[in-house]
Amino acid sequence: MIREAELTPTPTPSRWLEVSTVRDLSQLARLRDEWNGLIDDSRSGPFNAWEWLYPWCRRIGADRQPFVMLARDRVGRLMGLLPLGFEQRRVWGRVVRRLAFLGETHVGSDYLDVVARRGQEEEVARLFAESLWELRDQWDVLDLTDLREDSVTVRVLREVFDKYGVASRLTERYVCPYETLGKGESFDDFLKRTSRRDNYLRRKKWLEKQEGYCIEKTELPGALAGPLTDFFRLHASRWASDGGSQGIRGRGVESFHRDATQLLAERGQLRVYTMKVGGQAVASVYGIVHGSSFIYFQSGYDPEWRNRSVGLVLVGETFRDALESGLTEYDFLRGTESYKADWTTKQRHTVSLRVLAPGGAGKWFVRHEEGMRQAREVTKKLLPQNAVERVRRFRRRLSAIRG
Repeated sequence: MIREAELTPTPTPSRWLEVSTVRDLSQLARLRDEWNGLIDDSRSGPFNAWEWLYPWCRRIGADRQPFVMLARDRVGRLMGLLPLGFEQRRVWGRVVRRLAFLGETHVGSDYLDVVARRGQEEEVARLFAESLWELRDQWDVLDLTDLREDSVTVRVLREVFDKYGVASRLTERYVCPYETLGKGESFDDFLKRTSRRDNYLRRKKWLEKQEGYCIEKTELPGALAGPLTDFFRLHASRWASDGGSQGIRGRGVESFHRDATQLLAERGQLRVYTMKVGGQAVASVYGIVHGSSFIYFQSGYDPEWRNRSVGLVLVGETFRDALESGLTEYDFLRGTESYKADWTTKQRHTVSLRVLAPGGAGKWFVRHEEGMRQAREVTKKLLPQNAVERVRRFRRRLSAIRG
């Protein structure tokens, strides 16, 4: 556990802000309303929401101690937060204290970042950076993963630590394909600028002739049980031949999603689309609406219907619904799978930032990671490619069993 430390209230040019930290789950639970008010007045991404990070702490990160930094003004109004968690790792007999984003593992959280009120992003990020420096004797490694490459936080943290003579390491992470949707643009006009128009129309025409064909959209909290069960089954079926899904793996992760979808639905942000033919679910998409964006999170389909392109048609219908809802962006998140390129023309990138506290044990952590990476590379070179793939599939199955 990190010992509680006092932080020096830091005056800023435009206002006075004070930083405090939330260190336990019960305190985190009570922040929901304030957190929601803050994120609604921010440019922050969907996976910085309380509805995502609180269930992550309960279901995935139970071994992490919350370390959520809060910035409040003179009247106590929440102006920003930095959702971090603290963990201890033992490396070569040494304890390494690591600070990282809540939500960083198992659930594919892209665009993690500081949450700050609009127009206050740089001021709040700088305040948190100075506070992290002030607390440098309490952590060894600061690992911030999957920020947008254009994040103000990245620039500010590097500036602040550079000022104190501490180097930071910036690493590329993922490519995230997305598409902008024209205001008032019709779905037909949108289809004309994709490479899948003809195939989509042909496949949809065939499906519409099948008895019981329909697409259901579920948004209400009380109606999720059936559609989510269909989604998990179809997602698992889709990835079974590849050794299991890397995106939703194990009972803990499934429990997390059942919690998170319920909370997101309470906020009116969840969309679960289910395609049925003859009363049987054959494809599913799990999406999130955040501000003016549709976030395509995960999907699944029945492999027996693969040749009928049920996944393609259902994705097309989610684009249709996004346009008809007046949304202006469709985001596929991380991954450069070919089907994403069929629908999009734009990409953004995510990065990770690492800082080692001066004089700490962080160097041992970095050396351990580098040693493990080199060992993996040597193994890949020694094993035939088909053997490497078999090992990967085995590890996925084993991870799913362990749950």
